[in-house]
Amino acid sequence: MTRAQRKRDHINFALSTGQQDKTGFEDVKFVHQSLPNSALDDTGLQSRIGELSLSSPIFVNAMTGGGGEYTSKINGDLSILARETGIALAVGSQMSAIKSPDERKTYEIVRKNNPDGIILANLGSEATVQQAADAVEMIEADALQIHLNVIQELTMPEGDRDFKGAIDRINMIADRLSVPVIVKETGFGIGREAALALSETPIAAIDIGGYGGTNFSKIENQRRQRMLGYFDDWGIPTALSIVETCSASDLPIMASGGIRNSLDIVKALSLGACAAGMAGAVLRSIIDKGLNETINEVNDIHTDIRFLMCALGCNKIEDLHEVPLILSGEVHHWMKVRGLKPDNFSNRKMNK
Repeated sequence: MTRAQRKRDHINFALSTGQQDKTGFEDVKFVHQSLPNSALDDTGLQSRIGELSLSSPIFVNAMTGGGGEYTSKINGDLSILARETGIALAVGSQMSAIKSPDERKTYEIVRKNNPDGIILANLGSEATVQQAADAVEMIEADALQIHLNVIQELTMPEGDRDFKGAIDRINMIADRLSVPVIVKETGFGIGREAALALSETPIAAIDIGGYGGTNFSKIENQRRQRMLGYFDDWGIPTALSIVETCSASDLPIMASGGIRNSLDIVKALSLGACAAGMAGAVLRSIIDKGLNETINEVNDIHTDIRFLMCALGCNKIEDLHEVPLILSGEVHHWMKVRGLKPDNFSNRKMNK
């Protein structure tokens, strides 16, 4: 099977397998503020990821490219969505275009359609410094995502089986590249052990890519004769991965993995993230409803985030890091046994 066909299969299986809805956000509740002392007109959506200044905390996370016209059309729509709504956009892994230059156009379209937007390049942790530089140049990227996908590779019939030296390569790329480097998981979550190791490198941010959204183990299992079903329920739920990572690193945290609506986004930000990525939900909306309706939906999400911030007494995205939360169920249990002090979230003091 060609790499391009595999890229197309990934999109089709992502749509057919759907999202897991096991993010942990259902165990996160806000403490109602009857006297928020706030006004909707005072709420702002600006956020920062290291050196990057964002007009919205939402970004479209890495999905595709390298699969011919089919993926070029999707990336074209995603780039118009990002341009029209003012959100950042990450492309899928560009290794296919580095190895097959004919596929460059499936990625280059995002900068063509969105010349002034924040765009993130993307490669796996096997990449060299030169390949990283080539990926950035290809789309004039503002930053580079390096993705970690051990479980996907192990489940993929033709995937990698050797993951030694990844942290050394990440360190070298982040040290030598001219743009910020963000390390992201691909749906199985970052734990505090990995977050601590990453915090000792010169990367700019961590995208936790938690469990609960598109499941690449299930996708790759659709392509196997003998399924590795034990990986289908493997990973750290998104809500918990945010907390795990925040407990071990002072780097900006980007939340992704099954985030579908404004309430998920505000919960992710309140747990400690500075931005929230959407992928599967955006892809499904563009395929089922079309580009214009998806633009309207993202604009509605922006409105709803501001309503939620106003209700909580928050004018800025950073204010959400101080709102009190009640954590229950699996989230509370996990945090308790991992020594992450869930009660601290319930007793946070808001600075008014």
